[in-house]
Amino acid sequence: MPRVVSGRSIHTVASEAHAFCWDNALAPTLECASGDEVEFSVRDASGGQLGERSTAADVAGLDFSRVNPVSGPVFVKDARPGDVLQVDLLELRPRGFGWTAIIPGFGLLADEFTEPWLRISTVDASEGVRFGERVRLPFRPFPGTIGVAPPEPGQHSIVPPRKWGGNLDTRHLEAGTTLYLPVGVEGALFSVGDTHACQGDGEVCGTAIESAMDVVVRLSVRRDFAVDAPQLALPARPNDVAAGYHACTGVGPDLFEAARDAVRATIVHLGERRGLDREEAYAVVSVACDLRIHEIVDAPNWVVGCFVPDAIFEGG
Repeated sequence: MPRVVSGRSIHTVASEAHAFCWDNALAPTLECASGDEVEFSVRDASGGQLGERSTAADVAGLDFSRVNPVSGPVFVKDARPGDVLQVDLLELRPRGFGWTAIIPGFGLLADEFTEPWLRISTVDASEGVRFGERVRLPFRPFPGTIGVAPPEPGQHSIVPPRKWGGNLDTRHLEAGTTLYLPVGVEGALFSVGDTHACQGDGEVCGTAIESAMDVVVRLSVRRDFAVDAPQLALPARPNDVAAGYHACTGVGPDLFEAARDAVRATIVHLGERRGLDREEAYAVVSVACDLRIHEIVDAPNWVVGCFVPDAIFEGG
């Protein structure tokens, strides 16, 4: 039964309810209706193998069959293949510390950084992230892995991102952001994990400030539009020049083609949602939108986003 918090009815998923793969045969941990809120108790990316007293030796000894657990899955009633699952990210609450590691054989410069390395950071929602003695980072929490089950049968690795979401590692998925996911199976089978306290675009060493968190989302079924890969609607940020963004993504094994896919999806979005013809939309992407590499370490697929600032349109 859902619990009531400040007058809101919220379903809960305990940290024990998690998986280490995407598999549409997994039994859901709960069912919810479209529009319901769900709180997930998310484990860190190591699955609890790294703690506040861990050392680089513990990084070298990681059991990779136990990394990147995702909490769930949640069956969303009435969600059908071809629908869109709207995921409103409402809250992300930290639990006190985070870790960042260089893992041999992993990361953008894996051939140059061959030894294990670990940094434990303190994480505080109000004070930010203390990364050693000389670096303090803002607390900008988001889930690195978030998605729905693929329609293909069997177990699928949690590491690479896919058109169904997954290990997107897109730092803009903060509270206040809305994520749109294509639904591939009945009930969507939504899961979330790999929470980060802070990350730069690209996550180039392969890890962020990895930190266990409680995550609250609202899950809603949409049938008034379609997406072929994850899309994001971002709210205005205090220091942003623009008043908000819409982002379309391209996901695949070729970075150039992923960028082309992100632009193609943006052209479709501008036509459907802003009424622009293809040529005008293409020109708008060229002069006003930002391509960003969100993730380039989780082989075999990478994630590129195309950011459309809301402020360029009359009326926002």
